[in-house]
Amino acid sequence: MNRAQTPPGRPVVFGEVLFDQFEDAAVLGGAPFNVAWHLQGFGVEPLFISRVGRDDSGKRVRQAMQNWSMDTSGLQDDDAHPTGLVKVTLQAGEPSYDIVADVAYDFIDTGPALAAVERGTFGLIYHGSLAVRRPRSGQTLATLKNALGVPAFVDINLRSPWWQRDTAMALLSGAQWVKLNRDEMQALMPASRPASAGSLIPAAEAFRQACSCEVVFLTLGEEGAVVLTGDGSFHQSPPQVDRLVDAVGAGDAFSAVAILGLLYRWPFAKILACAVEFAARLCQQRGATIDDPGVYHSYLQRWQA
Repeated sequence: MNRAQTPPGRPVVFGEVLFDQFEDAAVLGGAPFNVAWHLQGFGVEPLFISRVGRDDSGKRVRQAMQNWSMDTSGLQDDDAHPTGLVKVTLQAGEPSYDIVADVAYDFIDTGPALAAVERGTFGLIYHGSLAVRRPRSGQTLATLKNALGVPAFVDINLRSPWWQRDTAMALLSGAQWVKLNRDEMQALMPASRPASAGSLIPAAEAFRQACSCEVVFLTLGEEGAVVLTGDGSFHQSPPQVDRLVDAVGAGDAFSAVAILGLLYRWPFAKILACAVEFAARLCQQRGATIDDPGVYHSYLQRWQA
């Protein structure tokens, strides 16, 4: 994909980068990092703002980004804290997480973050909730959003025990786009217990109004996803997955394609269909990213046809 085809305004992706430690391997990940990786694969040159330790894991993060031609100007180094780590176990293909605390991404500094965005042209900022569990990174995100003045795409990504309802709802308040799954919506609004995709709409609309956001993307696992706007809603069923490996990173793949579609100003029905399709693709492999540029090119070429 050449630069002339790139939409105006790069995405800023703020948050954690870490290693998912499976029983047999350590895989580079973290929801924001995964999203930034996919967006780079699709050619929209994200600016990823995070922090790593001055350790072997931090060197691996930086090298991986350079190998993928990602902009590393937003990646900070930390002398006092290690690179992030999550211990992942799988049960029936579904992941559970033991997230190590007080790691480098908990201490993202404001000054270097602001310096990284000084000269760019940016279209939106993506973030979640895990990277702001500590005050330093939380303050940096708030200052960065105020300085950029661009709309926010919030993938709330609740990870126990690192979230509180009031804090999560404050992060969502006023976001232009919010992405979450059914369990997260129920956790944030306990009174809503939608049983199926067909009964989701009133609960999702109540949630959209509660957080004062314009658009809600609600992922439903094997039932696909719903997008809800002030003008209506769309539901998209997923394609058939012949070989489910694990669901790690499927939500991040969905978010990346949703952001891609927003940057290109695709209709919401198309954004939803493409995001569900790519998320299903991720479920057929181990790990949350793809290191073959041809995969991204083939999807984008077909979606833009």
